[in-house]
Amino acid sequence: MKSLEELMAIKAQMQDKIAVRTTTGDIRIVVGMATCGIAAGARPVLNAFVEGINAENLGEKVAVSQTGCIGICQYEPVVEVYEKDKEKVTYVKMTTERAKEVIEKHIKGGKPIAEYTIGATNIAK
Repeated sequence: MKSLEELMAIKAQMQDKIAVRTTTGDIRIVVGMATCGIAAGARPVLNAFVEGINAENLGEKVAVSQTGCIGICQYEPVVEVYEKDKEKVTYVKMTTERAKEVIEKHIKGGKPIAEYTIGATNIAK
């Protein structure tokens, strides 16, 4: 059993990660975390987005959250990016490396990565 002081220290240490998930902003990143997504590796992908957004100090602009089944299990892990006044972008077969690239090119740079999307012709990788 942890002491109250130890629990308070853990809470303070994790506060940045929790804040990123609950912040509302112009961009919302949603990671599918149903059983199929978790089995396909969605948890590390979610963590990569939370840590990446936090590291880039984008917490005021970007919210990262999780959802249940998105309905396209064969393409898990699935990540949806919602931007104000833009069409939703659905990324499939996500990895932690791809998450970092999405943060850099799409979230920061404003350009979705077409080859990682549901509409790409070569998504079997």
